[in-house]
Amino acid sequence: MAIIMDGNGRWAVARGRPREWGHRQGARAVRRVVEAAPDLGIGTLTLYAFSSDNWQRPAHEVRTLMRLFRSYLRREVPELLENGVRLEVLGRRDRLSPELVRAITAAETATAAASRLRLRLAVDYSSRDILVSAAQLAAAAGGANLDRDSFAARVGEAMGLREATPEVDLLIRTGGEQRLSDFLLWECAYAELTFTSKMWPEFGKDDLSAAVREFRARDRRFGKVTAAAG
Repeated sequence: MAIIMDGNGRWAVARGRPREWGHRQGARAVRRVVEAAPDLGIGTLTLYAFSSDNWQRPAHEVRTLMRLFRSYLRREVPELLENGVRLEVLGRRDRLSPELVRAITAAETATAAASRLRLRLAVDYSSRDILVSAAQLAAAAGGANLDRDSFAARVGEAMGLREATPEVDLLIRTGGEQRLSDFLLWECAYAELTFTSKMWPEFGKDDLSAAVREFRARDRRFGKVTAAAG
């Protein structure tokens, strides 16, 4: 499962508060969803925290987001360990501060053996950039016998993973927008999509549970025809 966490700033502004306050409330929503996910049968959860295009936002908002991310990593590791959550961070690290990179490395190392939930946070992430990198890796390796499976492995390699990147079954976007915004384009080839007008700071266990129930009721054909259709 993957979630595009959208609406923090708009939610705050609508309440007469600064956008940064909305991001802080959004961090609380992350904890709610991470705690609820394993009991709903979710094994891998990828959250879109900060896209490569988000660097274009006002500098003070970017600084707030990075401070929140660093604070989350330092504060939540004991909770992640207690709940069996393995943390991975996807995306570029060369544009992050050294302090944040150290916090990422420490959190990933501390939770590496956890197996109840694989939590992936996408930070300074661009799916198009990942696909370009994967194509370059495939070309450097000869690429003559490239197929979907081997390219998926290259996508994983481009993301810093040791295995092929997992496909997404269900993608949820909060905040009312209906687009992928350069997120997991390869992995979402056959993802079921759910868009909700609820802003991310309001999203919780019940919303996640409802999305999972709706997903399980869908007829996923992957281009085939069901037996009932003849």
